[in-house]
Amino acid sequence: MNTLVVDMHSHAGRQSQYWMDDNATDYIRIMDEAGVDKAPISCLFEQTAQECNARVLNLVNSHPDRFMGVAFVTPQYLSEAMDQLEYCFSLPQFVMLKLYPDYLGKPIDDTAYDPIFEWCDDRNIVVKSHSSYTGPEDNLTAPTRFIKLATRYPNIRWVLGHAGNAMAGQHMAVEAAQSSRNIWLETCTSHGDAHTIEFLVDGAGVDRVLYGSDMPLMDARIQIGRITTADLDEESKKRVLGLNAAELLGLDG
Repeated sequence: MNTLVVDMHSHAGRQSQYWMDDNATDYIRIMDEAGVDKAPISCLFEQTAQECNARVLNLVNSHPDRFMGVAFVTPQYLSEAMDQLEYCFSLPQFVMLKLYPDYLGKPIDDTAYDPIFEWCDDRNIVVKSHSSYTGPEDNLTAPTRFIKLATRYPNIRWVLGHAGNAMAGQHMAVEAAQSSRNIWLETCTSHGDAHTIEFLVDGAGVDRVLYGSDMPLMDARIQIGRITTADLDEESKKRVLGLNAAELLGLDG
């Protein structure tokens, strides 16, 4: 299929048996094998925000035609977080912010995030977060939590990474997208059934579903295959694979 492919879920870092120690050449090879044109890339949560963002910036600068930066901050270190927001988004390399509430032990709608969200809302930032609901014990990023956030911070474009994970979470993710025009769903997941992509597109709308792989933790070729083999028309597949992301991030198609 001849279309722009943007992987909205990819990582820099060493927390993977598949990782190549930030070797940009190997990463580009993986992207080429999968047919990925561009990748907004975030650091796996393993260092300070400053160290993570510096790693991402180095990788982006090595191949600015293929990589874009995804900033990381945490409310546990709020002063650093605000400094990093100012720094990262003063640079054209950074196009999005990513949060990891489930790793940090604070739900996405905890008031600790308010200063971060207020800053992002004032600047129309794209904010991505893990979203997952597999049961009552896994609800820090339950997709329905984003509904009130999308209303409270209407200028933020919210991207729900993993689109809720298991089917219960995916139903919540669709509910969130239906409730709020500023919520997008990203497809990376190892959960769900054979028709997950069709379910997300039918529920959220074809213009608000984004392809993501979680590479190098997951195989981008397999994740792309979930889109290309879905029971969707060709134009819908193109939108999910990259055209929606290009519009969201303001990329040249």
